[in-house]
Amino acid sequence: MAQGSVLVLEDEAENLRSLTKALEKVGYDVKGFQDPREGMAYFGTHDAIDLVLTDLRMPGMDGMEVLKRVKESEPSVAVLLITAFGSVESAVQAMKVGADDYLAKPVDLYELRRRVQALVEKRRLRNEVDELKARLDERFGFEHIIGNARPMRELFQQIRMVAPTRVTVLIQGESGTGKELIANAIHQNSDRKRARFLPINCAAIPSNLMESELFGHERGSFTGAEKVHQGKFEQATGGTLFLDEIGELTLDLQAKLLRVLEERVVTRVGGTQPIPVDVRILTATHRDLPQMVAEGKFREDLMYRLKVVEIRIPPLRERIEDIPLLVQAFIAQFNREHGKQVTGVSPEVLSLLTAYAWPGNVRELRNLVERMVIFSAEDELRAAHLPHDFKPSPGFVPAAAAPGARLTFRPTESIQALDEMERQAIFRALQENAGNKTQAARVLGIGVRTLHRKLKEYRIQ
Repeated sequence: MAQGSVLVLEDEAENLRSLTKALEKVGYDVKGFQDPREGMAYFGTHDAIDLVLTDLRMPGMDGMEVLKRVKESEPSVAVLLITAFGSVESAVQAMKVGADDYLAKPVDLYELRRRVQALVEKRRLRNEVDELKARLDERFGFEHIIGNARPMRELFQQIRMVAPTRVTVLIQGESGTGKELIANAIHQNSDRKRARFLPINCAAIPSNLMESELFGHERGSFTGAEKVHQGKFEQATGGTLFLDEIGELTLDLQAKLLRVLEERVVTRVGGTQPIPVDVRILTATHRDLPQMVAEGKFREDLMYRLKVVEIRIPPLRERIEDIPLLVQAFIAQFNREHGKQVTGVSPEVLSLLTAYAWPGNVRELRNLVERMVIFSAEDELRAAHLPHDFKPSPGFVPAAAAPGARLTFRPTESIQALDEMERQAIFRALQENAGNKTQAARVLGIGVRTLHRKLKEYRIQ
């Protein structure tokens, strides 16, 4: 796997050759151009470039114009300027308008490699942080897999055992049980947690676009393919790819997926060059794959390849005793999001919630609690806040309502899974920002004072 992709623009042939070889020697994928216009045309058709290394003074198009075009097109791509000694002021001015760094001529090749490495790693970290921030509001969604019921304790134990391995896992569960969140938990507890976790819903993408989405495509391979596109397998190299609703793949795509799993290479649509990939595959479905195999709708060899380990998520009706924990977590979340101050739930509401079969599982419970919190003008959720059409399922007897069982709600009860995920998110943010608390707080979306309080609360040094 290349250290990164670098585009070099330098009008002097000897300098271009020297810069290109210096970076290729340490593992970078380098494309060089003497004509900056040709280089920018290449940039416009390739979406996997990490850094543009450009001379400041060039005929046809100078480095400032290159900088402008790169940042307008792909702001996350780093730009490193090379300038003559007498033009350092121009380079400094360029940094004020978006350049990431500059080097003065004659270029020290060791320093060049150090600067390029720092900028490429910074870009990759920024991409990871963006993904982390997108999930922080949900604390990686772990409130959905809070639970102390026996089926959930068994599920947590399975995650702990399977996460450190590289085995392919098939996650099965009804809609709304949180299959993507379980996949994320496996990734976050693996040795790949610093790389990307990429989920893709196979049911949400048209079948004629799925091959390109998974394996990528070359420019011009079909109408509208104006750029070279990396598929999810290439994007997730080093990390984890989660294929949700795997049962929706067509038979021809199933055959191509099987080949990728066995050979660990992908071939882009319209391409001929096999591209090595190092990706852990996690899949999920709510469908009965053995039944689909019997009906000729799913490949048997692929099914066995995917379910080396099979994890089943229990539906909410099998762990009714976890409802108080889940309700508490959702109330805390929606109090923050909607500026409410709900502190508890009436016994009548809990009785009604546990006498319901929850066909939509935890997702349905979450949506119901959010609605109740929004419409509540009191500090306690009462039966009057329930939707008018919410009724206990006929004949359904919840496990928690069995003789001798007692269901209570304790507002101060610790939610260990949520707290642990928050602690891990804070710890990782500090690691990735070299202990800088101000930057870590910014990444986490909280104030510095809040971060200090959390550090003390979780005893993080």
